[in-house]
Amino acid sequence: MDNRVKKALSATINQYAEVAAINVESFETELLAAFELDVNFLDKAEAFDAVFDTYPKFEELREVFFDLLMVNFFSSDVQKLEDDYLESDEWANIEEETIDRGTELLNLLLYIKECKDEDIEPELGDFLKEFLLVEDDEFQDEFEIYEELISNQQLAESSIKEICTTAAKLNISEEMQELFVPFMAFFLDVEGSAETTKEIIQFSSNKSFDSATYILITTINN
Repeated sequence: MDNRVKKALSATINQYAEVAAINVESFETELLAAFELDVNFLDKAEAFDAVFDTYPKFEELREVFFDLLMVNFFSSDVQKLEDDYLESDEWANIEEETIDRGTELLNLLLYIKECKDEDIEPELGDFLKEFLLVEDDEFQDEFEIYEELISNQQLAESSIKEICTTAAKLNISEEMQELFVPFMAFFLDVEGSAETTKEIIQFSSNKSFDSATYILITTINN
């Protein structure tokens, strides 16, 4: 299992449980075990879902953790497979089977990986224009999904309070509705700090999810 993913998983679970005031119980242990299974991706996804089915108090994290499962596959599992596996019919079938899973968070996590590879600092304009290509005519689906991030890029240079206050007034796409605050918070403070996390808890309307997702993103970035 990728070490950065493992740290992110643990930090996110504990942040969510602390703010939501729920007991972690054996959820973390069982979810880590699912991530570490030496099986094909669909079987791993099935084991992953079984853990969430057993611990419904963490349901809100299921799909963002599915993104993390994908990142772990790309970072760790795929190293054990053939070089052209991601071009194989088997992987095409997996993509088809999981097309409705996960969230837009996967794009951000893959962007962060690319930034690491190229030794550059994550930046909102770069993410939108160079990674998602939202200004290209052939990527208008992405433009519509990320439209409120595009038109409110100045928030990444404002404050958590301003981000949370503004988010409540915007007509954010369904795909980005839950992710707008943690995305903007990340580009405001890409390193991640206790102060930023504290402010998310103070000003967010979805304190446990937003603070936990922010922790997930910044842990992957660090």
